[in-house]
Order: sequence, then structure tokens, then C-alpha cells
Amino acid sequence: MAGVRVALVTGGNKGVGLAVVRALCKQFQGDVYLTARNPKLGEEAVKALNNEGLSPLFHRLDINDLTSIRALRDFLKEKYGGLDVLINNAGIAFQVADTTPFASQAEITLKTNFFGTLDVSNELLPLIKPNGRVVNVSSMLSSSALAKCSPELQEKFRSDTITEDELVKLMQKFVEDAKIGVHQEKGWPNTAYGVSKIGVTVLSRIQARQLKETRKGEGIILNACCPGWVRTDMAGPKATKSPDEGAVTPVYLALLPVSADSPYGQLVSEKKVVPW
Repeated sequence: MAGVRVALVTGGNKGVGLAVVRALCKQFQGDVYLTARNPKLGEEAVKALNNEGLSPLFHRLDINDLTSIRALRDFLKEKYGGLDVLINNAGIAFQVADTTPFASQAEITLKTNFFGTLDVSNELLPLIKPNGRVVNVSSMLSSSALAKCSPELQEKFRSDTITEDELVKLMQKFVEDAKIGVHQEKGWPNTAYGVSKIGVTVLSRIQARQLKETRKGEGIILNACCPGWVRTDMAGPKATKSPDEGAVTPVYLALLPVSADSPYGQLVSEKKVVPW
């Protein structure tokens, strides 16, 4: 199957992820994989798209489980010799009214949204083929959370030389500070989701920089994006966009033509670059 192009969406069984899979099935020339942690929900989502006349494939992926990530990596390597499009969409958010203690919210949210995305990236980015496209689904809440950080933290997160290790230590520090209830006095905003998405946006900037160095001239493009305020389990029924509307920017970035060289390493919303 080495000649067949392949695209993969994490957290693809509902919401924006499912809408991205739907759009890729219509627009991407190749195999499209819907992945989900729960095989039953994943297979049900595939069946629903089958009923729309679309043919996604399913593979299990729990982004919080390295064994699961590596099984997917080995499958892709063996069957396709790599990966052409990766959309890191899987994520979680606690509802505003949730009474779970903030310390727990911080640990659980960062575990999936930042550390899970980091693990998937570390295993799958080496598989990305020349002219491949990588899209990390972040949020405009990363920008608003950044604005609420202390000047010292803002400077670190905006740095063009911050390393992955330094970012990981900062994300760990947020969780530790939240656990002992000092995160706000240490300069962090009071939003675990926002901080997790700062992590995703900054990680994307770092990854794009690394790709320029290690895969120079291969035409790979990596960006972060914000789907917008989408009616999903996460954002609730009052949000302004349908999931299909939320999929527009991630799909635009996933399908940037071979001739494109920008946007690159940016946060993109409504198909436009957002200053970081």
C-alpha cells in the first residue's frame, strides 16, 4: 500500500474530529482513518459516515496510552510506509460548572491535551512523508490565556528559541503549582484548558522549527489552528458554529497544495494567521 496516500484524525468519533473526517473523505485523495479511544464509538461513527456514502477506515488510538500510539505507528509504517496527513484533534475540556477541584482539572486536562498530543507527535511525526501536512488543533483560548499570563511567562511562551524540554517543564510546573493552589500567584491564568492549548500552540511552533532543520526541503507543513466556537459536547449547544463549519480551517491546512509554503508554524483561525 506504499503508493496510497493516508490521512489520520485523532479523536475522530464526534464533534470537530468527526466533521474533519467527513470533509477529508470527500476531498482527500487516499485512505482516511478515523481514530478513537473507544472502538465501539469509533465503529459507530464509521457506520454513520458509511450511511452518508463515505468510506473512512477505523483504527483504535488512545492518546494517553503509549502502547496504543505505538501500535498505530507500527501499523501505518507497515501498511503505508508512513503518513501524509496527521490531524491532532483529540482533546478534553471540563465544563465551566464542573465542581472537580482545579488541581485535578489541571492534571487531567494537561495529560490529554498537551502530553497526549506530544506523545502522538513524537511517535508519528517521523512517519510524515515529503509534502506531508500536520495540523494541531489548538484554540483561540490559547491566545486569551497567554494574555493573562505574567510577563515572564508570556516572554517564555513567545520565544523563538524555546525548546520542547523547556515547554514540557513549564507545563509540568503549571500542574504542580495548581496542585498546591499557587498557580495564580505564580503568574498562571485560572484556566487549565487555556494553558493546555498554550502548550499545543507553542509545541506547534517548536515542531515547525525542528522540521525546518531536520527535514529541510521536504515540503512538510505544520500549523496549529482554532476551529472556532463549535456546537459540540465540549462547547455546548449555544456555540455559533456547526461541527462542519468548525472543520473548515483544520481541513484547509491539511489540504494545503504542494506549491504552498505558508502558513507555516502559525496559529490559524478562519484560515487567517493569528499573531502570537
